[in-house]
Amino acid sequence: MTRARRYRRMSRLKDLLLTVSFLFLLVLIAARLAGPGEESVFAGPFFVIDGDTLAVGSARLRLSGIDAPELKQTCLDETQRPWACGEEARAALVRLMHETQAECRGEARDRYRRVLVSCVSGGQTVNGRMVASGFALATGALTFRREQSAAETAHRGIWRGPFDHPRVFRDRAGLIDQEQEGEGVWQSIYDLLSLAWL
Repeated sequence: MTRARRYRRMSRLKDLLLTVSFLFLLVLIAARLAGPGEESVFAGPFFVIDGDTLAVGSARLRLSGIDAPELKQTCLDETQRPWACGEEARAALVRLMHETQAECRGEARDRYRRVLVSCVSGGQTVNGRMVASGFALATGALTFRREQSAAETAHRGIWRGPFDHPRVFRDRAGLIDQEQEGEGVWQSIYDLLSLAWL
């Protein structure tokens, strides 16, 4: 390869990187200028529907950034015996929401008008604790990945043995929720734009 060709190739690569960086900066600025929407705050008592869905009064809430087994879903334990991981995920969320007075906050809604929330109980995020306990999976590229890795390493919750990803279970059962499936992509973009990972 001649020096001139190598120089042109490097120049194109630099131009491409500069363009991608510029576009990312524009998206970041647009997100910051849009500012936060009107945040809703919810205090209990909460009714736990399943491992990632709550009700308070007439409002339906979905824990953002996580995906828990469906209520009727079963998983396998370390000896390949089935166990009711969906019911256990619900029970885990019940315990977390009733440990101390929990509070949930969120502004976005899914297509079912559920508010996507982050909940705090005892000074810790319930969303993250569900993942850390092994009863939910992280849906974003960055958020709760450390908790998920720790749960998997320790074989907690659904990581005790083989299991279907809740998305796969919903698909097989005809319960697929396209809005929920797309949340992982948006959660990943939000993770990057929030700069919380820096």
